[in-house]
Amino acid sequence: MNPILILSGKGKTGRRVAAQLDARGIPYRLASRSSERRFDWYDESTWADAVRGTDTAYLAPPVGPTGLAQAGRFVEQADGLRRVVLLSGRGVGSPGRDFAVYDGQLELENVVKASGRDWTIVQPAWFAQGFSEDFLRYHVLAGEIRLSTGTGGEAWIDTDDVGDVMTTALLDESYVGQTLAISGPRTLTMTEIADELTTATGRPIKYVDLDPEAHVAELTEQGLTPEDASAVGDLFTVIRNHRSEYVSDGVERVLGRAPRDFTDWARETAATGIWAG
Repeated sequence: MNPILILSGKGKTGRRVAAQLDARGIPYRLASRSSERRFDWYDESTWADAVRGTDTAYLAPPVGPTGLAQAGRFVEQADGLRRVVLLSGRGVGSPGRDFAVYDGQLELENVVKASGRDWTIVQPAWFAQGFSEDFLRYHVLAGEIRLSTGTGGEAWIDTDDVGDVMTTALLDESYVGQTLAISGPRTLTMTEIADELTTATGRPIKYVDLDPEAHVAELTEQGLTPEDASAVGDLFTVIRNHRSEYVSDGVERVLGRAPRDFTDWARETAATGIWAG
């Protein structure tokens, strides 16, 4: 079989999909700026060579409006691809909800659906691994989670569960034409997250609720572009506005088991020493 193309293959989900395919002996091709066949979302001259010889792709698009638009252009130009599995965001396109902050993701979903290719879209909740593999790890180490989520909750999901769902969607044609919303088993506010991490690490961790504008300013100071900082801030605003306080059953439907609970994830993650300082 042709190798499965994994775009953003060094990211949190791409690495897990690659590990799952490795375990099953299924060929794949990681495509990134540093891969043998270089792939850059912002350099269209790298796209054709990355795709050549593949017919199925896993897309984890860049953050922000420009990155999402580039991912749409890639889908439109990717000659030879028969099947696309897209990582999107939970709540995109939900009827009766004000998800204006998801406009770019909704547009990308629509491009994928209109591409003429077989498609599956996976819409996960926020990743628990954001606290261990992303910028929120430094908040945990500092003992202060500084975000703008207010009292809103989110059904945080273990990224290992995301990788398992993605791999199944890539390999099982029965998911063609489906949008799969997936989440953890319960919603947690950021104050509850801080309490969970305090218990797991044995160190006091508190939640500091920022004004949304102040939060975007801090994200910019941490190195995000103003555009990307605003996009990330808008996503946290979805939580602040209590738009994420629901559980999705996609993990159970696809994998036939319950998703991993945040408490179990935090305890096992703390044991690795990632938050030891």
